[in-house]
Amino acid sequence: MTILETDERRHDMNASDPIGEASVKPLVAGGEQSAKVRRVPPRFRPGLVLACLVLALAVLWALIPGVFTVYDPVQGLPGQHLRPPSAAHLLGTDSLGRDLYARIVYGSVHSLSGALAAVGIALVVGTALGVLAGALGGRLEAVIMRLVDVMLSIPDLLLSLSIIVLLGFGTVNAAIAVGITLIAKFARLVRSEVVTVRRSDYVEAAFGSGGTFVKVLWRHVLPNSLTSVIAFAALQAGWAILQLSTLGFLGYGAPPPTPEWGLLIAEGRNYIATAWWLTTAPGLVVVLVVISINRISRAIGSVNR
Repeated sequence: MTILETDERRHDMNASDPIGEASVKPLVAGGEQSAKVRRVPPRFRPGLVLACLVLALAVLWALIPGVFTVYDPVQGLPGQHLRPPSAAHLLGTDSLGRDLYARIVYGSVHSLSGALAAVGIALVVGTALGVLAGALGGRLEAVIMRLVDVMLSIPDLLLSLSIIVLLGFGTVNAAIAVGITLIAKFARLVRSEVVTVRRSDYVEAAFGSGGTFVKVLWRHVLPNSLTSVIAFAALQAGWAILQLSTLGFLGYGAPPPTPEWGLLIAEGRNYIATAWWLTTAPGLVVVLVVISINRISRAIGSVNR
């Protein structure tokens, strides 16, 4: 084949495909195919659905316990001492003949409300301290963060016990103690978020356009700093339930015969060899609720990202 014939063939191919459609079509087709591959529909997450169902059931227990059981959580039944799980008593009875399922259902209000109060205290106080430290800076930030470091250096359980000894026993005081131990964690997180947002371009532009410190802080800094704090608050709710259950197990929470989850586990430890359900049932409830809250908090954190 001569050079002239080769040039003529190239000219004919360019004439029939002036913009190179033959070479572009495979790329376009491949691009469409890759785009279709990327558009994966959201997968069904059975773990997240199950976690929501478990948490919803626990919340319903706390709100309307009388719908789920007909037994009194405090009054025992004659001749029904240490009965194993059966159709009449789903989770058995304790040493005083009280229905264990009823005590778990009625105990949810103490555990969940205590955890909610603890997280609420930590969220409000910790956010205020973190915002002040991150927004104002200077000596105030140094003082606040040194106080936060001191609180973080003390073990949580030891700090909670020290506060309860000062305030007294009870569900409310236990919730306050757990909330105080969480303040330092929220303050440090909020302070780091506020510092990051404070140095962003749109915040500087808001100051440059004449915005006051309070106005910029309220409209721009706070809304963009609290997205990760919400997921962290959900995560700490599960930790608060564990902490309150630990305090109740040690005898520093709700006094008997209050059906609190940690106290239920403590009451059944003396019968663990003969009546295993007294500790196993409330322990499983605590574990399932905490795991469910952690799973939901992870989902919230992934959405915020």
